[in-house]
Amino acid sequence: MKRLHVDNYVPKYYSGKWSWNAEKDCLHFEPHNDLEDARERYIITNGYRFLRTMDQEEEIIFRQEYVRAKSTFDGDTVIIEDIKDLVLYMMPPEFLTYKFVQFMYEPQVDELIHSLIIYFEYYVRMVEFVLIRRDEISGQMAQMQSEQTNDMKRTLSVYLSQYRMLVARNYCEIIRGKENMAKFYHLNVVTKISATIRDKFFHEQFLTVLVQIVWIAMHRRAYFAIEMEMNRLFRSEHFVSAHDKYPVFSATERSLLYGKNSKNVNYRAQESPLIQELKLVPPADLPILWIGKRMYRGTDIRIAEMELEYIVPGPQLCLIDVAHGILGHPKYLYNTLLNLDWPAVRYSNFTEQNDPYHIIRRPNLTIPKMNCLHMRKMNERYESFYKIKKVVKPCSHQRISKWLKRNTLIEFLRSGGLFKNVVSRAEKELTDKSIGPRVDQIVSRYFKVISTIRKGDAKEDDRVSVSASRYSVKSNKS
Repeated sequence: MKRLHVDNYVPKYYSGKWSWNAEKDCLHFEPHNDLEDARERYIITNGYRFLRTMDQEEEIIFRQEYVRAKSTFDGDTVIIEDIKDLVLYMMPPEFLTYKFVQFMYEPQVDELIHSLIIYFEYYVRMVEFVLIRRDEISGQMAQMQSEQTNDMKRTLSVYLSQYRMLVARNYCEIIRGKENMAKFYHLNVVTKISATIRDKFFHEQFLTVLVQIVWIAMHRRAYFAIEMEMNRLFRSEHFVSAHDKYPVFSATERSLLYGKNSKNVNYRAQESPLIQELKLVPPADLPILWIGKRMYRGTDIRIAEMELEYIVPGPQLCLIDVAHGILGHPKYLYNTLLNLDWPAVRYSNFTEQNDPYHIIRRPNLTIPKMNCLHMRKMNERYESFYKIKKVVKPCSHQRISKWLKRNTLIEFLRSGGLFKNVVSRAEKELTDKSIGPRVDQIVSRYFKVISTIRKGDAKEDDRVSVSASRYSVKSNKS
């Protein structure tokens, strides 16, 4: 079925709420920019105000100036860059510095966001499992727990710790301050003096943006559970603020969710849970630290599943029947705020048997096999011969500068600036006398795009391509 073309200069929806007008005896629409209650327009994350929604003018500006172009090979699907652009547009103006925007588009930050989305996809399911299990074993109709139930809980806790190791590995790539991360390091290379105050605010802003990105990627579910766990991962429990809507877990539930490596000591000597995971890595889990860096060769099915889940790009997750929030979902199912458009879902005719994006099917935890942890100790591991290299297109200076002019651009367009609708664009095209680019320019532009997608070195005979569109495998035998 042919889909209608959606104009980027027309709002997709009207942002506001309906109320009953008793005087006129009819329904009355109130746009969000006219609402007196700021709680419906803003959301507070770690003390910073982010936009919860947009008015029509803000949406037109966002879709006209900041939305990712559809000309890319994955322009019709939702990827991390789409979520990141939305959060950058809705974040407070004090966050918009050149250094912070440039940092958000670095490949190491993309890897960290990717691993966080995978981790919280599993963590939210675990929290739901813990809360359901709490109700089942309490009350007058309490169920009895068996040894098989406890073994299943231990296995699920180990699986969650393994995803946490992946997050810790990617986080350490950032805080080491090597290669392109050196310009963001807190220690001055010349004077060897740490910029403690500046680095503190930089870390706070980065952590706040991560909460927003993961929350939007998780269909905007379990906000307070995500915020609490994000602060615990990067700060430790000593610095997690008290909130009446944060979930409260018992000692047994905390050991299930936080793993056996989580230990609390005096706050002066306390380490974050991410660092604690890396200090006590079991020998069977050591290949996890190489996931996404080199190909795994061994008989451990759990490591192979994690590697496949990590290296497959978002637009191709439906091919392996894995859900990572909204990553890889078609854009026509979502509005500008990346909220699910249920009328579009109904017209897509998804069913329990035909649901490639896990929209109709409820997210669940796969029950592990009995004694699978004991069986993992008998797996064999072989030497790896192939490195995995991800092709990342760097963010240009013009794009970063455009983000810094966000507020100025919004004020200019709101004051009667260059709002372009369908009629004005048609009039401009009719009056335009240019004949367009030359044939050689079109051909050179085409080959430039192809070279970025199919980047490789033809001189290397041992180059092997992987079935993932954004990854390549390279032999490290010399």
